Amino acid sequence: MIGRLRGQIVFKHPPQLLLDVGGVGYELEAPMSTFYDLPAVGDTVTLVTHLLVREDAQVLYGFAREQERALFRRLLKVTGIGARSALAILSGMDAARFAQCIEQEDVDALIRMPGIGRKTAQRLVVELRDRLDAIPDSVSTLVGDRGRDGGGREQAMTDAVSALVALGYRPIDATRMVRLADDGVGGAEEIIRNALRAASGR
Repeated sequence: MIGRLRGQIVFKHPPQLLLDVGGVGYELEAPMSTFYDLPAVGDTVTLVTHLLVREDAQVLYGFAREQERALFRRLLKVTGIGARSALAILSGMDAARFAQCIEQEDVDALIRMPGIGRKTAQRLVVELRDRLDAIPDSVSTLVGDRGRDGGGREQAMTDAVSALVALGYRPIDATRMVRLADDGVGGAEEIIRNALRAASGR
């Protein structure tokens, strides 16, 4: 099992990134909560990881914090929640906010996440209500300068739409969300952050 990786960021395009670890390139997928804090391409980063083995693929997921990985693993144990839905949840709200939704049985907030219907949200509340207290505190494992990649507005908006589609939003909805979230200043990651905040009602 691969539990942690430290290496140089070669490529990042939410939700995917490529990490060069001693000359070996590791492809990972990560939630937006991790992407927001990633340093620039070329910088070194340390991520805790989870390897998911399926019949048709082996996918490595990276997280900035142990808390995120722990929640991801808990979510995978919930009936009807797959890795894509778990990434979408972690991208839409941080672990503390998610735990608050579960504790308060805030189903309406949960169904704003892509792929989470009312029945699934209710199942999340029932199955996780007594299991979130063991999730460790949020401690970042990131190393390096937290720079932002440059790029034109069109490319930033295109990248933001692609990331939201990868998280489960329909292309038409992702495009609308990006247009509303674009402030004309920030890069793709800032646009995605604003779009997901608006979608979750924050």
